[in-house]
Amino acid sequence: MSFFISDAFAQTAEGDPTGGLLGLLFPIGLVVILYFLMIRPQIKRQKEHKALVEGLSKGDEVVTMGGVAGRVVDLGDNFAQLEVADNVVIKIRRQAVEAVLPKGSLKEL
Repeated sequence: MSFFISDAFAQTAEGDPTGGLLGLLFPIGLVVILYFLMIRPQIKRQKEHKALVEGLSKGDEVVTMGGVAGRVVDLGDNFAQLEVADNVVIKIRRQAVEAVLPKGSLKEL
């Protein structure tokens, strides 16, 4: 009966089946691309926002992340007070400031 069934022999090992250095090159490349496309721009934006918040002064016209526009009337360490209308003052976190508007922008609104 062995006439119809061929014998199975194991193959000899010829090298590292994972590819060695080439196997590591692809994941390392993905990490580098991820850093330059996602992580680095986010860190840059965080630094710019921190500089914007630290540079706030009384009289600046700002827009918050919630879309509220107003003029800074008082600054504390963590909070700022915005005048959003005549005699209407609200308290916000300084980190909630999204942008500083050019002077006179609130009169146009």
